Amino acid sequence: MTESTKHIRLAIVDDHRMLLGALTEWIRKAAADIDMVVAVPTWPELTIHPEFPVDVVLLDLDLKDNIPVSLKINTLKSMGVSVVLMSTYSEPNVVREALAAGALGYLVKSEDADMIVEAIRAAAKGESFVSAELDLALNAKEIGGAPKLSAQERRVMALYGGGEPVKSVAYQLSISEETAKSYLKRIREKYRVAGFDVGTKVALRKRALEDGILVETDTMRHL
Repeated sequence: MTESTKHIRLAIVDDHRMLLGALTEWIRKAAADIDMVVAVPTWPELTIHPEFPVDVVLLDLDLKDNIPVSLKINTLKSMGVSVVLMSTYSEPNVVREALAAGALGYLVKSEDADMIVEAIRAAAKGESFVSAELDLALNAKEIGGAPKLSAQERRVMALYGGGEPVKSVAYQLSISEETAKSYLKRIREKYRVAGFDVGTKVALRKRALEDGILVETDTMRHL
């Protein structure tokens, strides 16, 4: 990250104080480009906080405050704030409703810290990010067609399928090797559920070409 890179101002709202503290520490350690400026247990405390509005809010879906999540999302959107929702469960209809309301991300709380960080970064750029588990549930009816990949997953698939080693993929996308490997695992799992085996690099490249994620070049034909 360069000095000119804009830091992401993040707020977390979660009524489980232990989880709130753990998330705060995870993100501070995992991402130098994310500034944790608000960590509060309730929606009203977010809206009156002196650091609000922020760039991205990581919002617990289950705050039990009887305020519709769609109202929260619309309020944040109207202030130019991107929303990533967290939940302990993954009911597809709830996820669809939240995404339809304008949330850019949706994660289960068991997700790895690296994936939470990537979801925050995606939201800051206006890109969607849904956890692999939820994405598989959402697309369960689309078996037989190409699975829906996030923008970052498509980038990883294009680079890796184009012949780059994992280390180079990670470097070019400014992510860790472990995160790059996690993306490849997610990609392969999505294709497996959709009925395609992309377990090898050759199979993954072939699929990337067929799905228009990768455009074949003269150099690639000799790989």
